[in-house]
Amino acid sequence: MDRHRARGRRARPSRRKPLLYTALASAVLVGATAAGTVYMKAQAHDGPAAVSSAASASASASASPSSSPAASEEASVEPVAEPSVDRDALLAKALKTVPVADGTRTSVAVLDVGSGESAAYGDAAFDTASIVKVNILAALLLQAQDTDRHLTAQEKTYATAMIENSDNASATALWAAIGRADGLDTANKRFGLTDTQGGDGELWGLTQTTAIDQLTLLRQVFGDESKLSGTSRSYLQGLMGEIETDQQWGVSAAADDDSQWALKNGWLARSTTGLWDVNSIGRISVDGRAYLVATLSNGNSTQAKGISLVEAVSKAALSAFQDTTED
Repeated sequence: MDRHRARGRRARPSRRKPLLYTALASAVLVGATAAGTVYMKAQAHDGPAAVSSAASASASASASPSSSPAASEEASVEPVAEPSVDRDALLAKALKTVPVADGTRTSVAVLDVGSGESAAYGDAAFDTASIVKVNILAALLLQAQDTDRHLTAQEKTYATAMIENSDNASATALWAAIGRADGLDTANKRFGLTDTQGGDGELWGLTQTTAIDQLTLLRQVFGDESKLSGTSRSYLQGLMGEIETDQQWGVSAAADDDSQWALKNGWLARSTTGLWDVNSIGRISVDGRAYLVATLSNGNSTQAKGISLVEAVSKAALSAFQDTTED
């Protein structure tokens, strides 16, 4: 069980919400009417973006008869970019169907691996509990790469127990091996996590993070554009695909079946309130498409209610990528 007493804590990270896969659009002037209406051709980068144009049938009709054929032809050109789907709006709408108890908070971030589209709901900081164990092992693997060495047999034993069984003693040993919070924070700067800060002393479970940062971490574990080598990624992915049976819950509930996931969960009863932090991160497959999902929660009255919440939030979040119709 993930249980840590809350002593002093480091300052919370800033709660900035970095833009994920921000669509940038540039425009190229391709023509103008005699009336002075400028027509634009969209050039979208990193995904489709809605481009506004003054072009209209009425504007074309009002062009001067003396306009050159070339100008008239250009005036009929329609914008080439299709309006993008607002996934953040769809995600927020989907989450309205999930009941959340008073005093409970939740946040989620999702990436469609195939399309590169992402969405996030909430930017608050949460205790990691045991999902930080993925981060600890990623930091250890990065440090090993830097010194051109393999993990030792003992480190591998700790890593297996830490990820597959969520063993806390193994996590504490590897937390010390990476240099505790300083080692984690240093690795995370390279991974691109901007709002995650390691817990004080041995309190790795009180590391602070956001759903967006956890999505960034998952991209390091499962994506090709990563500071981790292919060998390191495959090793960590393999462990996340062998979670022991009684811990196979969370984001995996949104997958097609029990075999289409790789995950790590975290659960922590806070000694000061008796309320539960319950989190889940991982990669799942739905209808043949791969998604990275990070769902965080706190203020749950019981662990079971926290598990039910993160599963419901994960399922609702995936629906935002399966329904492209907005009211």
